Parts: sequence; structure tokens; C-alpha cells
Amino acid sequence: MATPGAQQGLGPRPQLSDEVAARVREMIMDGRLRPGEFLRLERLALDFGISVTPVREALRSLRSEGFVLLEPRRGFVVAPLSRQDVRDLFLVQSSIASELAVRAATRVTADALRELATAQRGLERAIAAGRADLAVESQHAFHREVNRAAASPKLSWSLAVVSRCMPPGGYARLPDWPQVAVRDHQRVLEALRHGDEQAAGAEMRRHVVRAGRSLVAHLERRGMWPTAGLDEVSD
Repeated sequence: MATPGAQQGLGPRPQLSDEVAARVREMIMDGRLRPGEFLRLERLALDFGISVTPVREALRSLRSEGFVLLEPRRGFVVAPLSRQDVRDLFLVQSSIASELAVRAATRVTADALRELATAQRGLERAIAAGRADLAVESQHAFHREVNRAAASPKLSWSLAVVSRCMPPGGYARLPDWPQVAVRDHQRVLEALRHGDEQAAGAEMRRHVVRAGRSLVAHLERRGMWPTAGLDEVSD
């Protein structure tokens, strides 16, 4: 991560604190940072190779999102996160993504369909080459084109906000997810080609819900929730 520029009196660059927030958020959602774990400003700053100021700003931002808590005289701590919390995040995401797909089905152009097909081929080639990084890029490009075709900028913005719970790179760590994405994207693409609003919305909803289930399973394998029965009751 880049070192902040020397802009005296102007504070940290907004994009730097945003980058830190994204990295910490991903570490939380990937199970590398656990609920109840204290986040030491100096330690994070050293790990990221930056000053403490943008780290503090990032944690304040994450506090407003509910990812971390601030305990008086003790500092920032990772907030509780249950299975149902994760499911709920993806439930909201799936609802918005589904509506965008519905709208895209009636507005998608021939050019947009070509862009979607290109992104789909890129995803397939990246998986075949074992390039998880390129697979993530192609997956992101596919969803971006669907959202553009929907021509609903405020709804797309809302989706971007709720999607921050799982930054794009996080999907690369979910076992078998790239192959699932190929299948799901193809179904969405076919629905869009036929202008089938109902199918496009339903397939997109299932796609996002499956992502949430995959993330829950991933966190379970990492030992996020030590006792399944007790956690499920609380959910």
C-alpha cells in the first residue's frame, strides 16, 4: 500500500483511508480478524506500511458501518458477526442485484450484451489458466455491465454500498466459487439475451444468495463460530 503524501495540514488522502477500510473489512469477512479481537492502530499501520492517521480514519469509518466497535479507554474491536448477519448482508445485496437484473433485461443493448459475453469468456479463460486475480476482474466486469444496462444509478450505488461487506478479491478464496460463477453468469446472460425479466431477476438473486452461503461455509471452515448449534439458535 502506498505511503501517504506529504500534505501538511490537509489530513490523510481519502482514498488511502478507504483502501485501509477495504482491507480491514475484507480481513473481517474472511475470518482473519475475529469478533472481539482488538485492532491496534500501530500494528495495522506497521503492517500496511503507512502512518497511524489513515488507519484511525478507516476504523472510524468501519465503526459507522458496524464492522468494529470503540470501547472506551481500550480502543477499536471487531464487532460480533453471526451466521445470520452474513446471510442478511447477502439477502439485501441479492434483492438489489435482482432488481437491477430485471431492469437490465428490458434495457440491455446489443453492445452491452457483447460486453457481457466478453466478460464471461474472460472469466472462463481466467479459470482455465488458474488466474484467480483475472477471474475476479472478469466477474466484477460482468456485474458492472449488468448494472450499467439497468440504467438505475442510485440503485447501483446502493448495491455498491452493501456489496462492500465482501470486496471482489474475497471471492477468490471461496472454494469452487469461480466455477459456480461461470454457471450462474451464463444463466443470467441467457435471460438477458431473451429479455426475460423474471428469469434474469431470479437467476441473479440465486447467484448472490449462493455467494452468501459459500462465505458462511468458508467462515465455518475457518472456525469463526466454534459451536454451530448455539450460534444457530441465536440466529
